[in-house]
Amino acid sequence: MREPSEKQAITEIPRVLSKLLRIPEHEVTLEKHPGRVNSRSDLVASAAGYTFIVEFRTSAAKAPLLSALARISEYVDLFGPDTIPLIVVPYMGNVGQDLCQQSEVSWLDLSGNADIQAPGLLLRVEGKPNRFKRVGRPPNAFSPKSSRVARQFLLQPDRIFTQRELAQEADLDEGYTSRIVRRLEQDELIARTDERSLRAVDPDLLLDSWHEVYDFSRHEIIKGHIAARSGDELLRRIDQSLNQQNVEHAATGLGAAWLFTHFAAFRTATFFLRYKPSEKILQKLGFRKDERGANTWLVVPNDDGVFQGSEAQEEIQCVHPVQIYLDLKGHAERASEAANELRRDYLNWRQDA
Repeated sequence: MREPSEKQAITEIPRVLSKLLRIPEHEVTLEKHPGRVNSRSDLVASAAGYTFIVEFRTSAAKAPLLSALARISEYVDLFGPDTIPLIVVPYMGNVGQDLCQQSEVSWLDLSGNADIQAPGLLLRVEGKPNRFKRVGRPPNAFSPKSSRVARQFLLQPDRIFTQRELAQEADLDEGYTSRIVRRLEQDELIARTDERSLRAVDPDLLLDSWHEVYDFSRHEIIKGHIAARSGDELLRRIDQSLNQQNVEHAATGLGAAWLFTHFAAFRTATFFLRYKPSEKILQKLGFRKDERGANTWLVVPNDDGVFQGSEAQEEIQCVHPVQIYLDLKGHAERASEAANELRRDYLNWRQDA
């Protein structure tokens, strides 16, 4: 079943509330708040003596839920302490449940699940299946190829794109780009300007959403060992050898992060290679396959988009800091600390920073 629009949700919410509260559906009223009739939300539901301020989202993805939680935080002062802020989505997954629990905000989904807590009221229903599950695979905005769209917004976070410009710079056809754009719009990660061009709503949230589902292990990773006295020597030795062999490459992971920040010494050097290396290339590198004692990861990417935005750093070609940040999720050593340092210095778009 297709995900409901807000108009459709208005007819669904009383039905779900009546079942949860075990009252007739006609005893549930739902209307726009009289003082804010021009708002797209601020729905007020009255049932069994309780008043709910409803914030509906068509998706339970992280970005729209965060925007809903931000609006919900205004409601107590606006509508008074006797109202119950309530987030409503078609189906609430584990990520959304955790976000609402951390914010101590009640929720229900149109599939019949709920977690509503207020003075004199405790409702907890779980295990109801998703009534709005799509047939076939929904468009994944962060699949290897699709993520080229998000990448453009993060490489140029202040830029406003036309959809055609976005398709051209991401090297995607316009139809495919349109589908990914719709998904990002639905998740409130990008928005249209008055001229119908596209911009990132919040680059930080866009990066967080991508990082949440990014899986470095989906690339083809060839692990082995190259003799070197330090991580820095190893990094430069690999770069020099690949240059001499005309192998297109770019460093990522801990070594690339160190080139940008000089934070956290590293042992493992990681390079993306455009193509899978031949035995001759490996031999000239002095590379010996060895998973257990590996200090070198040669990575064949699952999409060439990883090379977009690459640049030389200390004379070594590196992927863009956005890609380094994502890839550090798949590394050990001090990868988490290195990622935080890189983000603070090179990917810091927060307005309150």
